[in-house]
Amino acid sequence: MVSQLLRIGTLVGGGDAVRVIPQIAKHGFESYQLTFWQTTGGIDLVETAKRAKAIAEENGAIVSSLSVFGNPLTGTGDNADTLASWERLIDHAHLFGADLVTGFTGRLTDRPIDESIPKFKEVFGELVRRAADKGVRIAFENCDMGGTWTRGDWNIAHNPTAWELMFDAVPADNIGLEWEPCHQMVSLIDPLPQLRKWVGKVFHVHGKDATIAWDIVKENGIHGPKEFVWHRTPGFGDTNWTDLITILRQAGYRGTIDIEGWHDPVYRDELEMTGQVHALNYLKRCRGGDFVPNPV
Repeated sequence: MVSQLLRIGTLVGGGDAVRVIPQIAKHGFESYQLTFWQTTGGIDLVETAKRAKAIAEENGAIVSSLSVFGNPLTGTGDNADTLASWERLIDHAHLFGADLVTGFTGRLTDRPIDESIPKFKEVFGELVRRAADKGVRIAFENCDMGGTWTRGDWNIAHNPTAWELMFDAVPADNIGLEWEPCHQMVSLIDPLPQLRKWVGKVFHVHGKDATIAWDIVKENGIHGPKEFVWHRTPGFGDTNWTDLITILRQAGYRGTIDIEGWHDPVYRDELEMTGQVHALNYLKRCRGGDFVPNPV
């Protein structure tokens, strides 16, 4: 009885969803986040919604959310359509059976995070109102995309100090986080205490972990030539996902955990789906396995 569970699913490219979901549904994914890079392009969202929703439901799954990853604050170059894509996904989310649209905040290129807040307020203040009118929530992935507090080009939502600024600038109930432990671990932040503090603003969770090589950190620091952290598929990293799911459930979380693959340094290429299906089954065990009704 999946309705009693915290669903475990995966990310699928929005343009490939109709082709890919039937191929992987047999493995037991319970939800699908449909993603777009910088633009929804020429995708017919009405037709895609009709077909993707039907295919998911045929397999007992749902479309959990829609995403566009780009820089809606600058709107330059390849990001010229990103803001309009946010609007399209907000307007069409209900056709997918979803009420959540996610992505990056964007930022003013190579400027400190605090200098991006006025533009963030202008752009997402309007998007949040648009979303609220349609019963849609907005959430931001906590990925730094190689940026820091002072420089970067994609996203300001990778640090809790930035979250404070963002949610003060746009104080709405339907704006929150698309959180995962990996991106915080890359910054050497302990993810579980952070989740416990911020769980009320977590609308969606990405199933992605990390492995930190503390021996390398202690000997070489984080600015030397040696890698000290790797993105991992859940089940192969350092995070205690049983504790993570406990924190979510204690807070009444009703979203999904969707696995973000294509990052693991070992379970990649021909081992990609091997890793993802391992993560799927691992996360199902961490939530307690299959739902078992109580005796009457």
